Amino acid sequence: MENALLIGLSRQVVLERNVDVIANNIANINTTGFKADRQLFEEFLTSRARDESFPTQDRRVSFVHDRGTVHDFAQGPVEPTKNPLDVALSRDNFLVVQTPNGERYTRNGALQINNQGQLVTNTGFPVLGANGPITIQSGDQDIAIAPDGSVTVREGLVTATESVRGKLRLVRFDQPQRLTKDGNTLFAAPAGVAPANDPQAQVRQGFIEKSNVNAVAEMSKLIEATRQYQQINAIVQQQGDLRKSAIERLADVPA
Repeated sequence: MENALLIGLSRQVVLERNVDVIANNIANINTTGFKADRQLFEEFLTSRARDESFPTQDRRVSFVHDRGTVHDFAQGPVEPTKNPLDVALSRDNFLVVQTPNGERYTRNGALQINNQGQLVTNTGFPVLGANGPITIQSGDQDIAIAPDGSVTVREGLVTATESVRGKLRLVRFDQPQRLTKDGNTLFAAPAGVAPANDPQAQVRQGFIEKSNVNAVAEMSKLIEATRQYQQINAIVQQQGDLRKSAIERLADVPA
């Protein structure tokens, strides 16, 4: 009876965390460059009883264990925006962003120009090029971002001369699952995880990568998790009632 209660409780704890993960995915369906999270489960077996007086060997009890979450780096839908500052990244690359806490990495290519002329993310953090932040001058026209990340402009209104303002740093990671989310579609690299420049990386100007969350699939998972929680709750309640009934009968001493 105790085992049934503990096993049910372990499953409910995991389902509660699973609902949180799914809810966060659903909340970011429309977040550009967002990567969904997936929860990992495993079976946890308790050790057998060791008392040799048992007539038969005790069975191991199987609990549910939440190992953690993994990032789903599958590419999301790429949509045209006709905005020359928007870029969609190919392969498994990231843009490098400068934040007050150090370099961060993102696939959110919805870029803007701040009041200092710097190319920044939609949250205001400078996007880094090979030589630091990329700055667009006040008289620059016709901003173009080449597939290799080179940012060129036409200076002034009459000249046809193109000038290079920088080149986007496009990096990749050998172990992307070790990256940690840092809010606003940013990822942080822990100690020992270093980005590598990818000479084969390419970007598409005038496109953005949408969230890779599948709304229908996530809603189905949410409904399934909620129903499982309710079913297990009913079983736990039933086991609790049985225990209460057993205690009341044992305490009912015949006169």
